[in-house]
Amino acid sequence: MPYEADQIKVLEDLEAVRKRPGMYIGSTGQEGVMHLINEVLDNSIDEALVGECDEIKVVVHEDNNVTVTDNGRGIPVDTHAEKGKSGVEVVMTTLHAGGKFDHKSYKVSGGLHGVGVSVVNALSEWMRVEVQRDGARYRQDFTRGETLSELKEIDPSEDGRGTKITFKPDEEIFGNFEYDLPKLTHRLRELAYLNKGLKIILENVEADVTKTFKFEGGIREYVDSITENDERIHDDPIYFKREKEGNFVEVALQFTKKFSESIYSFANNINTQEGGKHVTGFKTAMTKTTNEYGRSKKILTKNDDNLAGRDIREGLTGIINVRLPEPEFEGQTKTKLGNPEIREIVRNVTSEALLEFYKENKQVARKIIEKSIEAARARNAAKKARKLARKNAMISTSLPGKLADCTQRKPEGSELFIVEGDSAGGSAKSARDREFQAILPLRGKVLNVEKSRMSKQLENNELKSIITAMGTGVQDHFAKEKLRYERIIIMTDADVDGAHIRALLLTFFYRNFEPLIEDGHVFIAQPPLYKIQTGQNKQYFYTDEALQEYMANRERKPSSVQRFKGLGEMNPSQLWETTMNPENRIMKQVSVKDALEADELFSTLMGSDVQARKNFIKENSNQITNLDI
Repeated sequence: MPYEADQIKVLEDLEAVRKRPGMYIGSTGQEGVMHLINEVLDNSIDEALVGECDEIKVVVHEDNNVTVTDNGRGIPVDTHAEKGKSGVEVVMTTLHAGGKFDHKSYKVSGGLHGVGVSVVNALSEWMRVEVQRDGARYRQDFTRGETLSELKEIDPSEDGRGTKITFKPDEEIFGNFEYDLPKLTHRLRELAYLNKGLKIILENVEADVTKTFKFEGGIREYVDSITENDERIHDDPIYFKREKEGNFVEVALQFTKKFSESIYSFANNINTQEGGKHVTGFKTAMTKTTNEYGRSKKILTKNDDNLAGRDIREGLTGIINVRLPEPEFEGQTKTKLGNPEIREIVRNVTSEALLEFYKENKQVARKIIEKSIEAARARNAAKKARKLARKNAMISTSLPGKLADCTQRKPEGSELFIVEGDSAGGSAKSARDREFQAILPLRGKVLNVEKSRMSKQLENNELKSIITAMGTGVQDHFAKEKLRYERIIIMTDADVDGAHIRALLLTFFYRNFEPLIEDGHVFIAQPPLYKIQTGQNKQYFYTDEALQEYMANRERKPSSVQRFKGLGEMNPSQLWETTMNPENRIMKQVSVKDALEADELFSTLMGSDVQARKNFIKENSNQITNLDI
């Protein structure tokens, strides 16, 4: 497929990206820096989508430079008729310029907003572009959005082709920054799964680590990897793909004996975390086809109600991957697909393929439907338990007895502290500001919801108290607008037991109240690890590193160093001063940046596979900064 400069369509000139970088990359923190890598990477992936590239290499250098190299066709170097500049210079210095708008060079593309690589140029201290094509090698340098040198041929090159872009994010914009290498690793692995046969290499020069990702099985292999630690209902993932009306649809499914549903969706390699029409079409088809097949085979009798979609999808891990010429994403964040036509296409493809699978795999189909029936019964039992709980609440009191509520009745500004243990709960009740801070103490470790259905969770007094205190209800009855507090704050001891309780609570919130996390309502309190007393002066330190740095720069030794092992060791005034006072405290806001990555992590750490958990600990042991034995 030819790709020349005249195929680059210019929609508007580059404006002051440096003045308002957040408009283009979302933030000037670590997420913004990672966005730059992804924008350059998207161009290479688009070459792979049209079959012109089968290898991409990303190198993170010691001096924070990043190089992205592909063996695609290479950015055009001939002169653009409208601009009078080389294709390289137009692409690198013009906003909304690229070969993706007329579908002649790229039938499908993830980077249809087209601001990508020019924005990377604008926000980089320097950038070098090297192109190899048509038997020659070319180079051009840029700085902060401006052209630093003309495009020049540097040497003849008979073999090979492709584009190599090296850039350094500008510290004037991003300050002192670090790359999120685990997140980059996850994204590159994800892209290799989504584009089967594509080889992606990640080299971390400083750590002297090189990783290579290549998966001939594509998303089928991806689902197999995600569920390798789960108890599966069938051996191999269900897989189907179709092309219809210029749209490509592929789906991989694995039913397991887990109780949570994990559906991940992609459109043109973009992770559509908020779902969209493709997910709606899939869910509609799965519900209808499964019910119709169940009735045709008398697995569902005429007296049985239709199975609800959530019951069929219990324990399902699935990936929906679509590619379409004109994707309509919600804004530059691209997290929800809005094309109405893709809903019908995915629905028809899923109905046809799933029915075919059921007919050819009758025993597996029966297992899936029988598990769905069991899930429906458990859901109805949980529903009855909730009704009984509400009835009992009306008779006695609507809030758990151990909750020390705040006097303020409006959610705005109010806080619920979920505290580990009665002792710490007592200190917190004495320390709090009664006007806007409520305290809910927990006794012992809460239930691990990763291994429990909702009916079992509702039998757990501690979890039931949290649900009641928050006021939102759960599952079918979840109503975000009924949340009684603006901030839900998990406050546990800074030891192994405290970390375990925190992990259990985060699993509970992620599996049942993800919208609260997404909207920024869930926090983790950070109690201090140390108190240093020097004469009448006292200071608190929240990390070992901070204490060590302080001690190294002090000539006079402190009169006392106290290590807090638990919240109960602090008196109420200390707890207020260090952990609960909004003017002094440090809190971490819980967020989910990548649902698939989070789901894999929760399943590994909180699931039933012990060996998988051991392997994770071994692989990540070098990141341990505080080991409590």
